Amino acid sequence: MSQATSLNRQPLYLRPDPSRVIVRAFKPATEPRDLNPTDKMRANHIVDRVLALDSEAVATQLADVLENFQGRHRNLLETFEARADEMEEAFARHGVFSKIQRQLVGAYFLNEYSFEASALFNPSIVPHPDQSGAREGGVRFILSLRAIGEGHVSSVTFRTGMIAANGSLSVDPAARLASIPQIRHRVSGPDGDCVELIFKPEEDLSERVIFPVTESQSNGIEDARFVEFSDGSRKTYYATYTAYSGLAIRSELIETSDFMSFRLAPLRGAAARNKGMALFPRKIGGKYAMIARQDNENLYLIYSDDLYTWEGGQVVLKPQFPWEFVQIGNCGSPIELDEGWLLLTHGVGPVRRYSIGAALLDKSDPSKVLARSREPLLRPAPSEREGYVPNVVYTCGAMRHNDLLILPYAVSDTFSNFATIKISALMQAMQA
Repeated sequence: MSQATSLNRQPLYLRPDPSRVIVRAFKPATEPRDLNPTDKMRANHIVDRVLALDSEAVATQLADVLENFQGRHRNLLETFEARADEMEEAFARHGVFSKIQRQLVGAYFLNEYSFEASALFNPSIVPHPDQSGAREGGVRFILSLRAIGEGHVSSVTFRTGMIAANGSLSVDPAARLASIPQIRHRVSGPDGDCVELIFKPEEDLSERVIFPVTESQSNGIEDARFVEFSDGSRKTYYATYTAYSGLAIRSELIETSDFMSFRLAPLRGAAARNKGMALFPRKIGGKYAMIARQDNENLYLIYSDDLYTWEGGQVVLKPQFPWEFVQIGNCGSPIELDEGWLLLTHGVGPVRRYSIGAALLDKSDPSKVLARSREPLLRPAPSEREGYVPNVVYTCGAMRHNDLLILPYAVSDTFSNFATIKISALMQAMQA
């Protein structure tokens, strides 16, 4: 495929911004259940030092903290109090605190974290649930991105934007502030924790950061593949993602209807033990369906009656062309066209160069491959080869708009860009 004539790269670059920060729990004082005796001793020493201050010194110190940090976060005093509440067990031996003491203690057990200091990449795109303000013939969208900060910890962040009737793209500026959600509910089970998170209505969507909150995610929520799922008249947004504990990976699922409240739950079954699962946007033959890579090489089609349990599967795509000889994987949820299911894929070739290709699957039986791109749809341009991981272009999900494929993609695991291509041109370029 000739990229020069078929693909239109957009001059939209989303780069990591280290000035965007959240506050998160500072160790050794994380959750009380995680504190070992040494950590508890250190935490108690910090509290003892704060309590040794007289009331005037406490007020002076808290005022200094607010002067330095209040403009960088929403409701900072409320955040300090909430952090002190989390530490209640560790503080039990200290007796009663005044409100201002609790606020200052809470401040000592938090730290700022620049969640996208290193990278902002691997985007996926879906229609916005609120289309008010969309121009005639256009559509508002939500872009999810993988952000990486210190320690290579991954989280999910968002942007909003507009696709005009003619296919031109614009991305709204990111909010200056950023915040993590409250944990509304947590249930522990044999497969891990299921959590419900909620953000505040006044927080702009670009402020909202889904940061790791369970043991299985402790080192990252990676590569969320969002899809607008239709079940009759009801639309729900799901995203499969890779939970990384620092030692092990597994697939988990995000569910939301409004991008303000989210449910995160582990997936069960042998097929969920790898990464790169992508959910079809509707049931097929009354069953949920996924594209996944179970063997680090090929792509599988999996069906299930249960959205959270995935077993078995059959191979539908294997490496066939030189640009994908090392391995292939999906690049997001399949997109329904009149001609069939359009599946974007990534292929790994010589010197581990990642490129993006496409395949067309039968609409009623996606195990049948109707067509496939012989050459990549998108490969790293000379200007896109340098970054945290060189020679990589990657996406976690594209979107159809009229006869255009809107393709957000990451460059060398560092920043993100957009491209568009006419679906008719893509169909012509795939070989049967």
